[in-house]
Amino acid sequence: MQEQKREDSLEYLAKRAFFDKIITIYGRNAVLEALEDDNITIHKLHLSTSNKSAVELEKMVKIAKQRAIEIAYHEKKALSRISKNAKQDQGVALDIVLEKALSEDEFLEQHETFRVMALDGVLNPQNLGMIIRSCAAGNIDAILLPTKNSAQISPLVIKASVGTIFKLPIIKTKNLAKTLEKFKTQEAEVYTLSSYATNDYKTTVYGAKTVFVLGNESEGVSKTIEDLSTTSIAIKMNRGVESLNVAVTASLLAFL
Repeated sequence: MQEQKREDSLEYLAKRAFFDKIITIYGRNAVLEALEDDNITIHKLHLSTSNKSAVELEKMVKIAKQRAIEIAYHEKKALSRISKNAKQDQGVALDIVLEKALSEDEFLEQHETFRVMALDGVLNPQNLGMIIRSCAAGNIDAILLPTKNSAQISPLVIKASVGTIFKLPIIKTKNLAKTLEKFKTQEAEVYTLSSYATNDYKTTVYGAKTVFVLGNESEGVSKTIEDLSTTSIAIKMNRGVESLNVAVTASLLAFL
């Protein structure tokens, strides 16, 4: 009996790990575009039983069958619970697998050195998409994305990232402060951006394990996260300019 419980536990953990990699998008255009992209791994297509016949829906079903993707039909209310956006899902939702998604423990086990971009309250989906694109193109090994008080992966984010979201590990965290503390126990240095910092981001010498933290578009990094930082760095600006868009800042840090 004890062995059976252990097996059930391992099976449950494996299942949970898989579903942690799933994101759900909605809307007919976004879903159809994703289905048409063979580079995107798809788990399941969800359709509402209340949908009226439409060319887009016929295409979705045809592609799903060609790609051997499971199709599930739901009543309208049930579908809205899956999409989490009844007003905009247009009767369709799609489960996408982020194959490069990792837990924080998996990432730390796999990387002896790293540069990570952590997001603290970045709310604009387009900013998130552009940050992902810059990090994927630059020298960043993963993005640390809180599951609350932050923009989440959506069709708009995928579009803004121009598909690069599927090329870069995304580490989701329920508590950014605790995750950063864990990284620090592994000798990681945490850098926050501040216009008042005296350390220039270009001349600062970074260690083998570095985490950059980008703050909210209006308020910057929260006090809780600021208190956890190893040090603050500044991007020196001219002509009285006080700040840069958070996605632009990510680009500068990504190519250090």
